[in-house]
Amino acid sequence: MADERTPRATRSDATVLDHAPALGPLYARALLTAPGRGGELTEHEVTQHGARIDRERLTAYDRVCGFGVRDELPATYLHVLAFPLQMVLMVDRSFPFALPGLVHVRNRIVQHRPVRADEVLDLRATARNLRPHAKGAQVDLVAEARVGDELVWEGVSTYLAKGAEAPGQALSGHDELEVSLPDDASPAAVWRVPKDMGRRYAGVSGDVNPMHLNPLAAKASGFPRMLVHGMWTKARALAALEPRLPEAYAVDVAFSRPLLLPATVGFVASTAGGPDEWDFAVRPAKGGREHLRGRVISV
Repeated sequence: MADERTPRATRSDATVLDHAPALGPLYARALLTAPGRGGELTEHEVTQHGARIDRERLTAYDRVCGFGVRDELPATYLHVLAFPLQMVLMVDRSFPFALPGLVHVRNRIVQHRPVRADEVLDLRATARNLRPHAKGAQVDLVAEARVGDELVWEGVSTYLAKGAEAPGQALSGHDELEVSLPDDASPAAVWRVPKDMGRRYAGVSGDVNPMHLNPLAAKASGFPRMLVHGMWTKARALAALEPRLPEAYAVDVAFSRPLLLPATVGFVASTAGGPDEWDFAVRPAKGGREHLRGRVISV
């Protein structure tokens, strides 16, 4: 259902892909198409039919993110498959914000059932819900995966464009994610994240955003060092909960502080209302504002 607080899309368009595009050329195109953005959010759909899983790439992804190697896909791996379609949307000149400078602030995934590596997927991505924010404007990149007519997975990535404008009134606290974790909770695990983790994750995900790969690019983006992808942090947290996850669940995270490399962080988790429901966070080992907070609920 459309959000009545936000403007509706203004036209319909569709792109059908026969394979997933490489992300390197899309990042280069994003720089070339950055000037002159603005305006309303257009209705644009990108689809890919018949996507098949590369088992070697899946195994490498499992190992980099801490999952057990098996035939079922981690819920975050479906994001890896859908992200190139979302990139096609964002680099198009009809998209209101330039990709450089967009901040991934939240990600919600719903796994309706486990997806096997031998299943063939139809993927779809759209951009929705352009809205104002206290720091600028936000937009949702929405993706889904189907096996035949069955919806098996959904993902929503929320991006913030600082200083941008969108029609409407920003709602204070509307996008906050509340979790029940004491500030002084002892970590269930401590992770030492090496300085090459951004490169390693890029190698298995295809996400070659330069600020994760090159210290000069990171500094040009306003960071003192390279940083790891937020979706690696989410995947690593989900891997820590893997033995306790139900077959159908939603996992919602808010990214609040970049994880600069190298780093030592603590993973904190507690049950939240039931055996299949969890609140969790990734925090600096020596204290300070958390990098990520999240919640898992069964669906």
